[in-house]
Amino acid sequence: MHDVPPEVPLGFAREWVEFPDPADPRHVVRADLTWLSSAWTCVFGRGCAGVVAGRPDDGCCNHGAFFTDEDDLARVTAAVADLTDADWQLAPVGRGSWTEEDAADDEGGVRSLRTRLVDGACVFLNRAGFPGGAGCALHRMALREELHPLLTKPDVCWQLPLRREQEEVERPDGTRVLVSTIGEFDRRGWGPGGHDLHWWCTGSPAAHVSAEPLVETCAAELTALLGPAAYAELRRLTGLRLDLGLVAPHPASPPPVPVTLHRRRP
Repeated sequence: MHDVPPEVPLGFAREWVEFPDPADPRHVVRADLTWLSSAWTCVFGRGCAGVVAGRPDDGCCNHGAFFTDEDDLARVTAAVADLTDADWQLAPVGRGSWTEEDAADDEGGVRSLRTRLVDGACVFLNRAGFPGGAGCALHRMALREELHPLLTKPDVCWQLPLRREQEEVERPDGTRVLVSTIGEFDRRGWGPGGHDLHWWCTGSPAAHVSAEPLVETCAAELTALLGPAAYAELRRLTGLRLDLGLVAPHPASPPPVPVTLHRRRP
């Protein structure tokens, strides 16, 4: 469709770095430098085409947020209790009934539970025209309380567009390490259905407009996913790579030039 910003192909060269966590020798981080040095930023409300055709104001909130574990659910439950009607447009229909079971999941449990859908989008999505502002009610409340939104939103919401995969690996000498892989949550991250999304931002130049690299703009999220020491080392290594010049820059980002992370990304 002519109104959908273009996306680059999914397959392209990437640069990776692997290093031991300075705080834990049994933890190894493997990170996509191509993604972390990119200029991606969320463009919700300022160019986002949405994942469903004809609903750009919904962003990526049309399918609800699935909970990863009991801690995720408990954190969001506590945050919901702090929402005011000024924060949450759908409070009258959502209070006391803001989760639902996914009909496609027969196993039950927390992982089959998601935020309730109302008129085709998450119950926490304030629609366009709401006096308090469009967007996530939990996000709005966090900003009002001067909190980072990762403290109030479901895991899947605050982690996007980062994708963390973890695997216990046995090495040839018999030692075992936990490998945390940090990369881009592209269309494939959604599973087979990801290819059917109306639009997805990570591969679109329309969303690669930040003046700073992703490793800087998502510092809080990366710290939560990896720990402070591992994030500091990741940031240092990404800065070194940017100073040298990337061999495989993200094709959706403007051509990168050597920068250090205490300066803005051109």
